[in-house]
Amino acid sequence: MPAPAGPRPLTRVQALENRAFLAALRATGNAHAAARATGIGRAKMLKRRAAHPAFATAWDAALAVAQARLADPAASPVREAPRLVRLKSGKVQLRAHRPGRLTRAAEQAFLSALSASANVRLSARAAGFSHAAFYARAREHDGFAREMRLAIQRGYERLELALLDSTLAEAHADDDWRHNDAPAMPPMTPDQALQLLHLHHRTAELWGYLHHERRLPYETSEEMQQRVATVWRAKQRRFREDDAIAAAATLAGGRTRFEPPPPVLPDLAQVAAAMDREPARDDTEGEAGDEAPVATANGRVRRRHPGKALFGGWRVGNT
Repeated sequence: MPAPAGPRPLTRVQALENRAFLAALRATGNAHAAARATGIGRAKMLKRRAAHPAFATAWDAALAVAQARLADPAASPVREAPRLVRLKSGKVQLRAHRPGRLTRAAEQAFLSALSASANVRLSARAAGFSHAAFYARAREHDGFAREMRLAIQRGYERLELALLDSTLAEAHADDDWRHNDAPAMPPMTPDQALQLLHLHHRTAELWGYLHHERRLPYETSEEMQQRVATVWRAKQRRFREDDAIAAAATLAGGRTRFEPPPPVLPDLAQVAAAMDREPARDDTEGEAGDEAPVATANGRVRRRHPGKALFGGWRVGNT
C-alpha cells in the first residue's frame, strides 16, 4: 500500500500570508487578534497549521516570544522572527533575535546588492554588516546559503553579459592592432622558431579541453577519475536543486498585498569608493600594512592592491 502523500507545498502568496500572521502573533500573543490585524481568516490559518508541521512550529515559537515579552512589561514588541540555527554539535536551536544581529531586512539588502555586483564584501558593506556575519548565516541556514548562491549566480551572469558586450567583434574595443601594419619579425634561429611553434601549438591549432577533465601532473589515473566523478556528482546535485527551484516557481501564486517592499541600498559605486580609500589590512592580525598577504585555504596568497583591483583591492595570485 503506497504511503500517504504529504501536504501540498505552500505557494509564495501563502508563505507571505504566514509571515504576516506570525509577525502579528508575536506582537499580540493572540490568534484572534493576529487574524483581525492581518485580515486573514483564523479558520484558514488553523487549517494550514494542522496541515503543515513547520508552520505549527513557527506558530508555537511566536506565542512563546509573545508570552516572554508580556511577562516583562519593560520589553518592547518583537518585530523579528526567532532564528533556527544549527549548532556545531549538529543540533537545531531556536534563538530569539538580539540587537546588533542580522535582521531579515539586512539579509534581503545584502542579497539584492549581491545580485548586482557578485561581490560579497561590497554587498555586506552596503547592508551595514561585516561579510563574516553573512558567511556565518549561510553556514547556519541552508535556505540563506541557497539564496546567496543564486544572488551570486545572477550577479555573475550580469557581469558576464556586460563583459561579453565589450568582447564582441562588433565592439571593436581591442582590434586596433589589426588595422595597423605588422612590425618586422625579430631575428631568430631555427631552434628558437621551433620552440615557439611548440609552445603555442595548443593555443593556435588545437581546441583544448575542460580543466577538471585534465589529469594533473601529481595525480594518478584513479585519482583523476575520482575527482571527475566528484565534480559530476556536484553538478547533478546542483541540477536537482535547480529543478526544485523551478518547480517552486510554478506555485508562486502571483503577487499579494503582503509583498515586502524592496530593500533600500546606498549607491554601490560610493560604497566601493569608500572601501578603496581604506588602508590595506591583514585580516589575520588586524594591523594595517601595505599589500598585506593573507594565505587562503588552497595555499594561494591573497594580497591587497587597491589601485589595481575592484571592490576592496583583493587579488589572488600564485606566489
